[in-house]
Parts: sequence; structure tokens; C-alpha cells
Amino acid sequence: MRSMFQAAALATATFLTLPASAGLSGELKIFLDTSNPAPRATMEAMIARFGALHPDLNIETTIIDREAYKTQIRNFLTADAPDVATWYAANRMRPYVSAGLFEDVSDLWREPEIAENLASTKGAMTIDGKQWGVPYSYYQWGVYYREDIFNELGLEEPATWEEEKANCAKIVASGRACYTIGTKYLWTAGGWFDYLNLRTNGYDFHMALTQGEVEWTDERVRAVFAKWRELIDMGGFIANHQTYSWQEALPFIVNGEATAYLMGNFSVAPMREAGLTDDKLDFYQFVEITPGVAKAEDAPTDTFHIPANAKNKEAAREFLRYVVSAENQTIINNGENLGQLPINAQSAIDDDEFLRQGFEMLSRNSPGGVAQFFDRDAPAEMAKAAMEGFQEFMVFPDNLDDILERLESARQDIY
Repeated sequence: MRSMFQAAALATATFLTLPASAGLSGELKIFLDTSNPAPRATMEAMIARFGALHPDLNIETTIIDREAYKTQIRNFLTADAPDVATWYAANRMRPYVSAGLFEDVSDLWREPEIAENLASTKGAMTIDGKQWGVPYSYYQWGVYYREDIFNELGLEEPATWEEEKANCAKIVASGRACYTIGTKYLWTAGGWFDYLNLRTNGYDFHMALTQGEVEWTDERVRAVFAKWRELIDMGGFIANHQTYSWQEALPFIVNGEATAYLMGNFSVAPMREAGLTDDKLDFYQFVEITPGVAKAEDAPTDTFHIPANAKNKEAAREFLRYVVSAENQTIINNGENLGQLPINAQSAIDDDEFLRQGFEMLSRNSPGGVAQFFDRDAPAEMAKAAMEGFQEFMVFPDNLDDILERLESARQDIY
């Protein structure tokens, strides 16, 4: 669906102190994949606010269904490119960077406002030492846990792997599982692998592995599975997790049969809806495994890019600056709009316990960088094979050698 936004479209702009910039004119074409109602309304309002600052700029916005967008993006970037387009960070943007279809915007990342306040996501926007877009929203992953059960058992939030295992041993001894998980749809096991690898070997190694530069039979990869097996052998995970979706695994933490869930912040709302009150639920950052390895997080990130074939790159750059400004980031990510986390470290966030903790973690306590989740960082075919292997390992850990040989064979075929 296509709509036009003029300066007069926004009579209700509040919270805006950025001055209008002179000199922007002509047409700015923006393609969006934010077709669901709330994201669509958020983006439309944001574009209208930007238009109000630039009355001589004619903004044309095209909104495409998200799944259709994924199949159309290469065609429109090649044939009749817009000036700005939404997409995703890290490996998901690599095909378009490699094909020369995204503009290098490293100049924006050298500007102090962006360099200082968006530092947590610079790695996710970087390929070959250059930046290829800007982020507009992300959400944290981490360990959501039953604070009331921790108090009952005399447990503290762990900071190290040994503390994590010591807590787990006490939880199992109490007749509970340490962690709920549903691996029926595979990606949840990908989250566990991400964190174990990021904490064992670090962000750069994790990115090299997902990009096919490391053999799956490498001893450093085996070390990750060795850590994972320590929890499996303790009985740390709920039984029959391969039969549950992530939603079907929620009752185990809600009912107290398991005490923690490694999951994204989108899980908080259904836990609250199921009756788990905030005084019983808390959050902690995944623990340190290898001392000295800087902590990196999974924080799937939505992005804006300038196509290489864009016609109005000056206006497109100004739009990207606006998108990542602290004020705009506050507006678009509040609970009435996207309900996620602003990237800009100077933005304000909603008065929500878990958003506050996530914002603090990602903005200030994640010096190792931001990963995009295994099925975004790895090519689709490799992600599928690997996550099938992760699930199999959690059920049959003795199959590790066969699993790694299969994944190494897949790596050689896919890359």
C-alpha cells in the first residue's frame, strides 16, 4: 500500500526539539516491511514528524507485507531502488552488501552523536570494516528466573559458570528443573548455543563460525558443547522439551516446575498474562564462562539502509540521522508503539522493570558486541542444519561426534 506524507500531516508532534534543516528537497522514497498495525502506525508517525521538519521534501512511503518484502528486496534494490529501506543487521545484510546494493554509511558512524550513543550495535552493522545502515530497535535476551524460588532456596543471581552450576545443583535437588525450554521449533536451542559460544569463545569467534570460517569439529566448538553437557547431565532442562514450542514451555516456569528461562523479552508479557507477577520474576545477564571474554548479547536488531542505487542520498542520510536520534528512539520504542528497546544510549525508556534492565545491559554492560541470533547470523541452510543438531544434542548428547561431522560437511557444502 502506498501513501504520501506532507509537512501538514503532523499536527500532533510533541517531544520534538530538533530544528528543521534547510536545503532538503526533491523526493524521498522509503520502503518499509513494518506491515503489522502497531509497527506500521509507528513508522508512519515517525515519517510524518520527519516530513514536518523538511517542508520542501516530498516523502513517498511504500509498505510491503514482511514475508513478501523478503522475496522482493533484491529485485527492488537492483531495479528501481528507494532511497531508504528497512532490513536486519549482521549476516542478514551481507548478501546485499556483497552484491553492492547497500550504501556504505561509515561517514554517519564517525559522527559523535552516532559513534558514542549507538556503540552497542556498531559490530552488528559492520562488514569488512564499514557500516552499512543504522539500527532503530532491538530487544534483549537473557535469563528470566523465579526470584521467589531463588529466595526460598537461598540462591543469589550467579555471575560465573561455577555459580550457575552450583545454583542448578540446588534447584535440581529441590525437585525442580533449572531451565524450561521448548525446542520443537529448534530456534530456542540456538539461543543456548549462542550464549555458550559467546561466553566461551567470544563475539569474533562466534561470528567467524556462523560465517563459515571455522570448522565445526574445531576443539573450541567442542568446548562449547562440553559446557552445555554439564547442565544436561545434571538434569538441568525439563524433560521432553523437543515436544514443546516456546509458548508451551512457559507453564513450567509459571507453575514453578522450572526456575529459569533463557529467552527474549517478548516472553515477559505471556508470563505476566499467565499470572506470574513481577515480584516473583526477575532477570540476569548470562554468566561469564571464560574469564576475560567480553560479554556479548543476543539482541535481534531492526535496521534502516540506503540502497546503493538511491537517488536522494543526502535526504536519506538526514533521515537515518533522525531515526537514531535520542528523542525519536524514545518515541518509537515506547510501549504504545514498538514496545522494544531504543538503541541510542541517551534515550528514555518505559517504566518497566525488564526493559530497564535490558537497556542497561545492552547500552552499558555488553562491551563484546551484539549478535543477531543464530538463525540471523548464519545462512538459512546452515542455521537449519545446526539447530537440528543442537536439538539432537540436547536429547542425545552422546551423538556429538556424529552431529559435528554432519555440521562440518554441511559447512563445506553451504559456504
